[in-house]
Amino acid sequence: MEKNYIHSTETLGLESERHCDPCIVVIFGATGDLTRRKLMPALYNLYRNGFLAEGSIILGSSRTEYNDEQFREEMRKAIDEFGTDDEKNDPGWDDFAKVLFYISTDVRDSSAYGQLKQKIEEHERSGQSCGNRLFYFAMPPEFFDDIAINLSKVKLNNPANEDSWTRVIIEKPFGEDLESANHLNSLFLKLFSEKQIYRIDHYLGKETVQNLLAFRFGNSIFEPIWNRNYISNVQITAAETVGLENRADYYDRTGALRDMVQNHILQLLSLIAMEPPVNFEADIVRDEKVQVFRAIEPMSRNEIKENVIRGQYTEGVINGNNKASYANEKGVAPNSTTETYAAMKLLVRNWRWADVPFYIRTGKRLEKRLTDITLVFRRTPHLIFRKRGTDEHIANILSIRIQPDEGISFFINAKKPGAGMQLTPVEMDFNYSSTFHTRLSNAYERLLRDCLSGDQTLYSRKDAVEATWSIITPILNTWKEMGSENLYKYPSGSWGPEEANVLVKKDGKKWINY
Repeated sequence: MEKNYIHSTETLGLESERHCDPCIVVIFGATGDLTRRKLMPALYNLYRNGFLAEGSIILGSSRTEYNDEQFREEMRKAIDEFGTDDEKNDPGWDDFAKVLFYISTDVRDSSAYGQLKQKIEEHERSGQSCGNRLFYFAMPPEFFDDIAINLSKVKLNNPANEDSWTRVIIEKPFGEDLESANHLNSLFLKLFSEKQIYRIDHYLGKETVQNLLAFRFGNSIFEPIWNRNYISNVQITAAETVGLENRADYYDRTGALRDMVQNHILQLLSLIAMEPPVNFEADIVRDEKVQVFRAIEPMSRNEIKENVIRGQYTEGVINGNNKASYANEKGVAPNSTTETYAAMKLLVRNWRWADVPFYIRTGKRLEKRLTDITLVFRRTPHLIFRKRGTDEHIANILSIRIQPDEGISFFINAKKPGAGMQLTPVEMDFNYSSTFHTRLSNAYERLLRDCLSGDQTLYSRKDAVEATWSIITPILNTWKEMGSENLYKYPSGSWGPEEANVLVKKDGKKWINY
């Protein structure tokens, strides 16, 4: 008799059962890189899989002078360049192209929004979108204010009728520090309700990130040991081998702390550290995440110098290829002190995690591309095999791989074959692709689908954004005052500056490198 012990996340109740309403999706920045690489392939897959409701329309908007047909041709090129083989070869493109439309708009020109509104209403009269509208801000944050204010001037911030909805998706970064985040929240909440605002972090749409919730709260064996009594430390690594990829204008103003830590990494930390929610409703889950952020106290200047490391890559070799230093990258400001690497120790000051260090690190031009959450468990209190030559420092490790090879591994100790009693770590591995034999959804697919169905669980709320910036802003201010002091160099192709190793060695720990 077959034992069917494998359950999907749908079985556990984590997959949204809500219906995706038909609507008009307006993309500001429709000819930009984000739309081409991520949004259009995601929308195409939603259409192919039946999650883009019949009657929906996608209306692209940017300054480029295209007509509808030219826009469709450009989006076809985007699928050919960035889509999967299934997407490229799907004969359904011609049908999908019929729901693509375009309007040229200067988002800073308030007079253009009257034409935009007219275009939207024309489609609503001739189609079946039911007055539902989704505005996607796929543009740099300096345009957010203009778009929001100009939408409100022509009443596009309000639902078209009492039975319809209007929602906005706002890309990261949501602000550049606590003050600017407060400003954005204040502005948007004057023009929209919190229920209308979807602050997106694409990491939360990744299948393994969602499965982290299933792993923690769908398996009774882990909850009893998910605390300070059994876990020695938690490590979160988000490593990239790439450099700037022609994004110097953005990155040199942003840096690793803003680009990765304030949003992606702190979101991952919250999922590891949060208390069990009473159910999977959006605000209840987000309440628990906010409690984690509030338990991380902002550091003083001295604590920042002690517990936070920043670095900048120099020339080196990755996969046999020579790489230039950050200072010599095209578009980088002379004598730039922008960090391409950040590592730190954080403490979640609550009952569950008291005195358990959370070590986080992220950087560009590192040895390997991976995003991984590692829980290092405490060693056995008494090692009975020590006299037989066993390494007494072996600890159990739980590794949750977000990318590139999505899965979960648990390292336990087993006896080596042969005479004697010697232990060695062995890996118990769960891999998504080999277990489920299915394509993992693009993160934007999942998040767009959730927005279309009105599910905000995987989106950030106002208080969470402000709480994370409260943690990060003192670090940014301290680094600004310090200038180039304590900006450590590391060669491309390494795991970062040696000072990051010293950070964890001081606590008698070490980074886990796979």
